[in-house]
Amino acid sequence: MSAPARHADARVARIVEAFETLTEANLARLPALYTPDAFFKDPFNEVRGTTAIEGIFRHMFTALDAPRFVVRDIVVDGDQCFLTWDFLFRMKRFARDEQCIRGGSHLRLAPDGRIAMHRDYWDAAEELYEKLPVVGALMRWLKRRANS
Repeated sequence: MSAPARHADARVARIVEAFETLTEANLARLPALYTPDAFFKDPFNEVRGTTAIEGIFRHMFTALDAPRFVVRDIVVDGDQCFLTWDFLFRMKRFARDEQCIRGGSHLRLAPDGRIAMHRDYWDAAEELYEKLPVVGALMRWLKRRANS
């Protein structure tokens, strides 16, 4: 028995399910989610095309242990969708505790329901840099100075 759809819009339910079950072994299914010339941007990358997008996700699995997305909120308006999510992972070279980055994705869907534009929003300083050794101490110090 399959789990109930997370959203009434079948396009969005399919996308959410794909992100929440994404593994290194099933990266080959990304072309079914993205148009061939899809645009992707996050705080570290800006690429176009499914090959480049797959490369970003492949690097994620290479650099991190047990990365996974948990979608929290879903808003859909026509061909646009906004998802809030938690990205959970363990760092291979630093702290071994599970880390969490909270962020959001703005998606623009093509007429066939695939993603034509994917823009991720999250605070790299707070959500990532502050958790790293050495760099984290500097980032926390800078934050305290800015807030005083």
